Amino acid sequence: MVLRADVLAAAIDAADVAPGRPRLLMSPRGRPLTQSQIMELAAGPGPLIVCGRFEGIDQRVIEARGLEEVSIGDYVLSGGEIAAMALIDACVRLLPGVMGKLASGTEESFSEGLLEYPQYTRPQEFEGRQIPEILISGDHAKVAAWRLAQSEALTAARRPDLWARKAGQKAAPRRTKNTTDG
Repeated sequence: MVLRADVLAAAIDAADVAPGRPRLLMSPRGRPLTQSQIMELAAGPGPLIVCGRFEGIDQRVIEARGLEEVSIGDYVLSGGEIAAMALIDACVRLLPGVMGKLASGTEESFSEGLLEYPQYTRPQEFEGRQIPEILISGDHAKVAAWRLAQSEALTAARRPDLWARKAGQKAAPRRTKNTTDG
């Protein structure tokens, strides 16, 4: 199934009342969506999002309406609706007031090109597993250094593609057997 060109073009024209807003097509052929792109979208007027179904949409509409194809991953869904929901959620959470305090969205995976460090909460011991001592030490500089080291180690181990981007900035971290050890 491919959405008809004339019907979809009319729908896009009717919906796009804000000139200059990004026109996105959720598609596995698109460039991968990144946190920096999400930040740009969240700061802008809001995108017009088009979702295909099964085989997608007529190529002529993509060209005629200047749709930018965006992908949320290297897999195929039945339609673009779930991908659009992911994009919307990623943008909305960055809007002022959504997460409570603005700083909540600044120190997390991809914000500095790294995966986020492990998180802990109470109780201090859970099923024989302790919170790393450094995190309860009260030494903010040491906690920050531990978090950075954990982020670097996790990124190098789990996302070599992201780590390769950071390689020019810093030498590879020493990998430990358990990245959550203090």
